Amino acid sequence: MWTILLTLSICCCCVLGSGPKADDYKMIIDDPDIFMPCRDPPPGSQDVFGLMNIDELKFTLNGDNIHIEGNATTVWDIEPNDRIAATGRLMHYDRGTWEPTVFSIAANDFCNIMYDPDQYWYKYWTTHITNKDSVQSNCLHTKGTKLIHEPFDLNMIISNVRGSFNGNYKIILTMEAFDEKNIKRPTSICFEIKGDLEKI
Repeated sequence: MWTILLTLSICCCCVLGSGPKADDYKMIIDDPDIFMPCRDPPPGSQDVFGLMNIDELKFTLNGDNIHIEGNATTVWDIEPNDRIAATGRLMHYDRGTWEPTVFSIAANDFCNIMYDPDQYWYKYWTTHITNKDSVQSNCLHTKGTKLIHEPFDLNMIISNVRGSFNGNYKIILTMEAFDEKNIKRPTSICFEIKGDLEKI
C-alpha cells in the first residue's frame, strides 16, 4: 500500500527549479478509497490489495488532507530475501488521454531505503510506523508483517515547480520482486492514485 507513499514521494518530492516563476502545487484526492487498480496493468500484476491487507487502516478526507490511522499487514507472497524494485510515475490527463510528465521516482532496492530518513517517503509515511524497530528487516517482502501507524495527516505537495500543472493527474505505482538470481517473480504490484493538482 505504501507505495502509497512512493506515491507521495512522487508528489511530495520532485523539484524542477528555483527562481521567481517556481510555484508549489497540492494534490487534492477526491476518492477516500485512494487506491485504484492500474488501467493497463502488467501481466501477472495485482493491485494494492495484493501488496497489503488494509482492512485495519482507516483513510478519512479531512479538508484537502487525508487522515490516516491504523494497521496494514503485508500479504504479497514473495520470499524474504527477494529484492523489491519500485517505480512511480506522474501522468497528466490531457484531451482524453493520460500523458507522462517529467515527474518520476525509482528505487532499485526499496527495502534497503524504506526507513532511510533521507528518503522522501520517510517524511510522509515510514516515519509514522511506530513499530519500525521490530519490522524494519521484514520490509514488504515478509508476508504477515503488521505495520502499525500513529495517526497522521497526509498533505501531498509538489514544491518549487516551473510551469503550469493545474488539472487532473494520477500516480502509477509499480513494484516488482526479484529472487537471489535476479530473476523476476511472476507476480508484481500495480495501482494508481488519482487527483487534481492545484496551485497554492
